[in-house]
Amino acid sequence: MITIGEAQNIVLDRIFPLTTEQVHLLQGVGRVVAEDQIAPWDVPPADNSAMDGYAFAFADWDGGPLRVAGFLPAGACETRPVGPGEAVKIMTGAPLPPRCDTVVPIEEAEAAGGVVRFTGTVHQGSHVRPRGEDLCRGGIAVAAGSLLRPQEIGILSATGKTTVKVFRRPQVAILSTGDELLEPGSPLSPGRIINSNSYSLAAQVIEAEGVPLMLGIAPDDPEATREKISAGLHADLLVTTGGVSVGDRDFVKESILALGGTILFCKVAMKPGKPVVFAMVGGKPVIALPGNPVAAMVAFEQFVRPALLKMMGRSRLFRPTVRATLEEEVANRGERPHLVRSLVTLKDGRYLATTTGNQSSARLSSLTRGNGLILLAPGVRLSAGTEVEVQLLDREFEAGGCRP
Repeated sequence: MITIGEAQNIVLDRIFPLTTEQVHLLQGVGRVVAEDQIAPWDVPPADNSAMDGYAFAFADWDGGPLRVAGFLPAGACETRPVGPGEAVKIMTGAPLPPRCDTVVPIEEAEAAGGVVRFTGTVHQGSHVRPRGEDLCRGGIAVAAGSLLRPQEIGILSATGKTTVKVFRRPQVAILSTGDELLEPGSPLSPGRIINSNSYSLAAQVIEAEGVPLMLGIAPDDPEATREKISAGLHADLLVTTGGVSVGDRDFVKESILALGGTILFCKVAMKPGKPVVFAMVGGKPVIALPGNPVAAMVAFEQFVRPALLKMMGRSRLFRPTVRATLEEEVANRGERPHLVRSLVTLKDGRYLATTTGNQSSARLSSLTRGNGLILLAPGVRLSAGTEVEVQLLDREFEAGGCRP
């Protein structure tokens, strides 16, 4: 067996960013920019007022009242220079008239009879947004490799962009295997269970910004498994679940080899999720996960999700980790690192962690009750109050207030 880190390196060494596509600006949210976005003009394009007030030339002002020579709302321009002893009433966002370099807010002015007096201290250049303060023409508005958040969308729209080139979202084929499986909506019968894995894995793909392609269920038959896997190779990545152990009816590895694939690893020193297979078949990556629901989802987090993020041009590939204080005793009596399902909370500036109870790899509720994985080394027993490393699984920190 290899370590989790070694397995992650093997996977990521064979994963590369996908091709790019031009999308509407709003379709780019959450995507990665494929090339530098250059500002075609200065932002703002001219010196403008940051307040509703009065604009004038500070050098011409003697400290006394000024004649109000006009009104300039946002969206209008004044080409006539404002002369000595004059000011223009100006609204927020309006370009400053020629020669004006200072604005005094309305709240600090008294206007009557076409004359304005200032009631406070006036500083040259105050309340003016200079041309190019945000971006200069020819400068980089958003650098290649940046994740497009609402603020990046805003600044691109300010430069007139309506589309943006981003890395393509990966299509991920998902296949469950096993004669015992039924699709949701089917009536239960003795010896059968519902195929939840395809749906939880598809949801993980969606949460990672990928596009799931549901291949359904492959029965425990070599030819049927091989046909389903072959169909999945049309996607950017194939993820299977079940059929990767050493049972008489586990045909996934056999099918991969029959299709000319190369298996790079087939066991990882981790619990849950030891029987994970990574293979390349016809240039396409295949990650075969265990059949137990928790094992499949935990292994997805460690290997599939980072691969998807790299395909989309992301630079941060792994979930964040925090140091948390245990609220109960935990132990790992096994010989493999244990990824213990846990609930992390933040109290008085400290992260606290507690397990979600029974850690059976078939107990999906142990994941729904938590938001993290405690990284527990083999053969350790840790008492309450010990600090541990926890991998956070939720985008939002709190898991809806759920507790075990």
